[in-house]
Amino acid sequence: MTSLVETDTAMPFTDRCWEDSAACRGVTHAADMFFSEDLGDIAAAKRICTDCPVLGPCLQGALERREPWGVWGGQLFMNGRMLTVKRRRGRPPKTPRPDDLMPVVTVPAHLAEQARRRTA
Repeated sequence: MTSLVETDTAMPFTDRCWEDSAACRGVTHAADMFFSEDLGDIAAAKRICTDCPVLGPCLQGALERREPWGVWGGQLFMNGRMLTVKRRRGRPPKTPRPDDLMPVVTVPAHLAEQARRRTA
């Protein structure tokens, strides 16, 4: 798979035809990962998104549909908002656990303003 090249224009995918090119398309148990509460599953889903050629259309669709939850376009949604941080329940440890470190997936430039308004 090739990496997504960030541009200031939307990718030329129409409707939902981009789904056939998604990196998560053939992943076993993808729904369990992309819609999990477990930080390890969420991190694994975000890692899949990092090299996805259709990250932009996926995130754009999630923003437009106001997705209630899950990982979309490398970003985590909860209650219809993008989360910048997700941590375990309870008191955070003094030093982060290795499995708590989330991959950072950059929001494509053409979606940055729209994503900023949806961030919690």
